[in-house]
Amino acid sequence: MHAKGRFWVTGLLLWIFSSSGAWSQVAQDFSFPFVQNYSKLVHQAGNQNWSITEGPNKVMYYGNSDGLLAFDGHFWQLYKMPNKVIVRAVASDKKQNRVYAGGFGEFGYWGYNNQGRFVYHSLIPLVPKNQELKDEIWKIYVEDDRVIFQSFSAIYIYEQGKVQVVKGEHTLLFLLKAGNRYFVEVIAKGLYELKKDKLSLIPGSEFLGNEGVLSVIPFQDSSYLIGTAKSGLFLYNGTTITPWANKANNFLIANQLNNGVTLPNGFFAFGTILSGIVILDQQGNIVHRINKASGLQNNTVLSLYSDQEQNLWAGLDNGIDRIEVNSPFYFYFDKTGKFGTVYSSIIHDGKIYLGTNQGLFYSDWPSQGSQSYQSLDFKIIEGSQGQVWELILLDGQLLCGHNEGTFRVTGNQILKISDFKGGWTLKKLGSHSNMLIQGTYTGLVLYKKDTAGNWVLSHKLEGFGEPSRYVEQDNNGHIWVSHAYKGLYKLALSQDLKQVEQMKLYNQQQGLPEEYHINTFRLDGRIVFTSDAGFYVYDAISDSFSKYTELNKKLGQFASSNRIIKAAGNNYWFINHGKVALVSIPQAGTVKVNANPFIMLNGRMVQHYENISRISNSIYLISIDEGFVVYNADAQPSKKRIIPPVLIRKVQQNSEDNSILTELSSHRIELPYRKNNISFAYSLPYYSQLRPKFQYFLKGYSKEWSDWTHATQKEFTNLPQGDYTFLVRARIENEADSPVTEFNFVVGPPWYATYWAAIGYILVGFLLLYLFKYLYQRKLQKDKERYRLKIEQEKEEVLRREALINEQKLVKLRNEQLENELASKSRELANSALSIVSKNELLEGIRAEILQLKDATGKKLSPEQLKKLQKVIDEGLDNDYDWNLFESSFNEAHENYFKKLKALHPDLTPKDLKLCAYLRLNMNSKEIASLLNITVRSVEISRYRLRKKLNLDHEKNLVEFLMEM
Repeated sequence: MHAKGRFWVTGLLLWIFSSSGAWSQVAQDFSFPFVQNYSKLVHQAGNQNWSITEGPNKVMYYGNSDGLLAFDGHFWQLYKMPNKVIVRAVASDKKQNRVYAGGFGEFGYWGYNNQGRFVYHSLIPLVPKNQELKDEIWKIYVEDDRVIFQSFSAIYIYEQGKVQVVKGEHTLLFLLKAGNRYFVEVIAKGLYELKKDKLSLIPGSEFLGNEGVLSVIPFQDSSYLIGTAKSGLFLYNGTTITPWANKANNFLIANQLNNGVTLPNGFFAFGTILSGIVILDQQGNIVHRINKASGLQNNTVLSLYSDQEQNLWAGLDNGIDRIEVNSPFYFYFDKTGKFGTVYSSIIHDGKIYLGTNQGLFYSDWPSQGSQSYQSLDFKIIEGSQGQVWELILLDGQLLCGHNEGTFRVTGNQILKISDFKGGWTLKKLGSHSNMLIQGTYTGLVLYKKDTAGNWVLSHKLEGFGEPSRYVEQDNNGHIWVSHAYKGLYKLALSQDLKQVEQMKLYNQQQGLPEEYHINTFRLDGRIVFTSDAGFYVYDAISDSFSKYTELNKKLGQFASSNRIIKAAGNNYWFINHGKVALVSIPQAGTVKVNANPFIMLNGRMVQHYENISRISNSIYLISIDEGFVVYNADAQPSKKRIIPPVLIRKVQQNSEDNSILTELSSHRIELPYRKNNISFAYSLPYYSQLRPKFQYFLKGYSKEWSDWTHATQKEFTNLPQGDYTFLVRARIENEADSPVTEFNFVVGPPWYATYWAAIGYILVGFLLLYLFKYLYQRKLQKDKERYRLKIEQEKEEVLRREALINEQKLVKLRNEQLENELASKSRELANSALSIVSKNELLEGIRAEILQLKDATGKKLSPEQLKKLQKVIDEGLDNDYDWNLFESSFNEAHENYFKKLKALHPDLTPKDLKLCAYLRLNMNSKEIASLLNITVRSVEISRYRLRKKLNLDHEKNLVEFLMEM
C-alpha cells in the first residue's frame, strides 16, 4: 500500500474454546483484524471526509473538504470543484464511468473527456430557475436511468437530460437508501418514503420526526433497521416501527449514531459522532468496537462504506481509515507501550498471559457465555519484573522461563521453582515423560513432579555448563544442545540423569555449514538442524552431518528457516528470519508450504525468539513486537483471490513533466517525434496489507516482460518511430495475477520523414537538378580553361627543366674544374712542402759537412771562421718565412682552413695549427719534424697533445678527422 498504516485494535471478538477446539460461529465468520490509517499527511487533502464511494475500475472516491479525493491503491489525487466547494456527497455511475459529486450550491459529475482527462460537468444549469439550489447537497444515489441529489430543502432528480425538483412539507434530514427503497425524515413530520417523484408518509412514523433518522439499512425478512441519533435503533417490518432490543442502544444514544452500513454475513456497522464504530450481529450483540483508542484516527465518523472486497471504509472528521473485514487475523497492539516487547504469549484458564522484556502481564480472557465484546486490561504480575523468555503449558500447569529463574503461574500469582537464571526452553524428556529438561544460561536443569503433582526443581545436570538456547532429545536418548557460537553439542546422560557421561562438540569438521546459529528441532518425528545454508540431518553411522536435500528443495525460501514450532496435526510453523509459513507434512515425502496469508506478519516478531502457541486445532496466539495476533485458520477466505486489472492512472511526456497526456487507459495518443519520451504511472486498485508487484512489457520495443517489482512508474526515452502497446499486469505475493492492461500509442515520424518533408524533398530535388546542370556547365568552362592553362604550364615546366639540367651540367663542370684546381693546388702544396723538407735536409747536411771542414794544417776550422756560413744556413732554415708562404697557399686551397679550425678549437696554438696543416696533407712524422725543425719524438708528443685538445676518441684517426673538416 502507498500509506504506511498503523493497526491499533484493543477489543476482542468472542473466542470460545473447548477441549475439542470448538470456535464460536461468530468468531469463525467475522473478525476485524486491521485498521489502516490514511492521514492528511498521506492524501494531502482536507481533514474531513463526508462521503465515500467505489468508482469505476474499483477506484475509491471521497467527498473531502478540499474537493473530490481519489485513491487507486497507490496514488492519491485531489480534484477541485467549482469555487472550491466542499464535497459533501459522492456516488459512482459505473455504467457511464462517472462520479457524481455535490456541495454547497453545486452538483454534477466527473468523467473523462475526449482527451482522456478527468473533468467536471456541472448540472446546475439544468435546475429550474425558480428552484435554485441554495444549500448543501448531502446525499447522491445513482440508478439505471436517473440520479438523485438531496439537500435539506429539496430532492433533485436528474433524468433524461433534465432536473426535476421534489420538496417536502418541511425541512428534510437525510435521504437514505435501503435496498431499492428511499427513506427520509421530514423534520417534525415523520419518516417519508420517496416513490418516483413523490414523498409519502409512512404510517406510524410520526414520532421519528424529531429523532434524527441517520441510517436505514435492510434487515431480516424484508424488514429495515432504522438508526436514530436520539433513541437508538428501531425495526420497520413494513407495517409497524418498534424499538430493537440490542446491547448497543445505550452506547449509540450516548455517543450519537451518525451513519450505518450493512456488512457481509449479516453484520451491521454504525458510526458515531463521539466514539467511533460499533459492530452488531443480527441478534443485537456487540461484536466489535473500534475507536481512536483502538485504531481510528478520529472518533467522529462522518461516513461509512463497504466495498466489494468487504473492506469497511470510514470517512472521519480527520482522516480516512480502512478496516479489513474478511481476514483470519486479529491484532492487539500495545499502543501506549504498557508492556513492552512480547517474547511469548499464551491463553490459559480464562486469562491471556504475555511474557515481555518487562515482565509477565495478564488480562482476563472472555470465556464461553460471556459478552461478545470485551476490552483487555493488562497488568503485571508482581515479582515477575524482568525478561520473560518462555511461557509453556505442561500437564495443565503454566510455567514461565525467566531471566531470574523459572516460575509456576497460577492466576495472577507466580511461584519460583528454580533459581537457575535464563530459562530459555522447557520441554518433556522423550525418554522420561515424568521429567522436564530446561536450557538455561549455564547449562541444563531437570524438573520432576512432587507428591501434589506440581512441577518442581529436581537438579542441575553436572558436566555441562554451556548456554543452551535450543534443546532436543533424539530417538536414541541423546540430548542435542545448540550453542549460539560454537556449534552443536551431543550429550549422553547417565541412567540416573544426574550428569553427562559423554559430550561431543560438532562443527564444520563434521559437515556443518558453519558454527554460528545452528539450531535443533524435532520435525515429523526426526531431529533436524537449521542453518542459513538449509536443513541438515545427522548420520549416526558416519557421525557427521549432511544436507537434508529433499526437504530443502520442497521448502524453497523457507529452507533457511531459523525456527520451527509445532502446530496442530502434521502442521508446523516455519520462521525464516521474520518470515512466517505454515508447512503441512501430511505424509512422508509430501510438503506443502503456505506463506501468503502470513505476509503481514513479516518482520513483526522478535527475531530469534519467535513464539506461536496453539490454543486449539485452528486457533493460534502469535507473539509480535508490540502485542499479539490471534490467527483463526478456519476463517480463511474460501473463494480464490480475484485481482482486478491494473489501472494506468497517468500518461505523461516524462516523469518530470507535470503535463498529463491522458488519464484513461483506453485513450490512444500520438507523440511527436521530438517528444518521444513517455512515462506511465499505474496502480492496482486492490486494498489490503499485501503489496502488489508489477510487470510491464512494451510491445514494439521490449524483447520480454520485465522483472516483477513494486515500482508503480515506468519511463521510456528516445523511442523510435512506430506503433507501441504498453502492457502491464500485477501479482499479489505470487498467488494470483491480474488481467493484462493495454495502452496503445504512436510515436510519429521525425520531421525529415513527414509528408511535408517529402514534398520539400521533391522541390529540393528539382532545385538540385537545375543547380547541378548549371554547375556542370560552369565546370566544363572551367575545365577547358584549366586544361589550356595546364598545357601552357607543362610547356613552361619542360623549358624550366631543360634550363635546370643545363645549369646543373654547368655546375658539375665548374665543380669538376674546381676539384681539379684544388687537387692541383694540393699537389703544389705537397710539392712545396716536400721542397722545403728537401731544402732543410740539404742545409742540415751542409751544416754537418761544414763542421767537418779542416784547414791546410788539417785542423778543423774554428766556429768563428764558420760563423758566417752558419748564419747563411740558419737564414735558409728560417721556418717563419716558409710557414707564412705555406699558410697563404694552404688557405687559398682549403678556404681558410685555419680560421675554421681556430673557430672550432680556440685553444689551439700556432704550432698546433702547423701540425694540423701538415697532417691534413698526409705527411709523416719525419717530414713534419723536418718542417718544424724538431725531432720525430717531439712530433709524436705534439700529435698526442693535439688529440686531447680536439677531444678525439682513441678509435678515431687524427689524420682522417683533419681531412674531413
